[in-house]
Amino acid sequence: MEYNYIKALHLIFVITWFAGLFYIVRLFVYQIEASEKPSPEKEILEKQLKLMAKRLWTIITWPSAILAVGFAIWLILMRTFYLTDAWMQVKLGFVFLLILYHLKCHQIYKQLQKGVVKHSSNFMRLFNEGATIILFAIIFLVMLRNAVNWIYGVLGLIAFSVLLMLGYRFYKRLRENGNS
Repeated sequence: MEYNYIKALHLIFVITWFAGLFYIVRLFVYQIEASEKPSPEKEILEKQLKLMAKRLWTIITWPSAILAVGFAIWLILMRTFYLTDAWMQVKLGFVFLLILYHLKCHQIYKQLQKGVVKHSSNFMRLFNEGATIILFAIIFLVMLRNAVNWIYGVLGLIAFSVLLMLGYRFYKRLRENGNS
């Protein structure tokens, strides 16, 4: 019974963590585009977007990440036998990638808060798909567990990634042609 409560809390914070990651990168896109605007529009937008990013990052995303990982550790301590399952080991690999993605977002967040722009808005749009790929991988691993045929799973993830990239290129063309 206690396990299900901890699992529910873990899932709630995983959802809010991903929501924060998806939205923070969207804010990065807006911040980068605002930095290219003329004054005074540039300064007005930058000030507002920095405030929005700060609130999202410090009040929602970081706390959600910490709580999601904390409840995950608690779950693993309650069911240590899962650590021997191949699906869990692969899932933990994707969680590690998610943490690296989060830390990279933190680095970009800090740069943009200081007004330092090192990436294009197009790069950030593409970067945003990293969290999507990790989310899909983790959800399918957890839901299918031992039913996953690893070859099909890997091929499916590659195909999904290719479709995301093609969708991105299509969207980029639309934006360049002024149709978005």
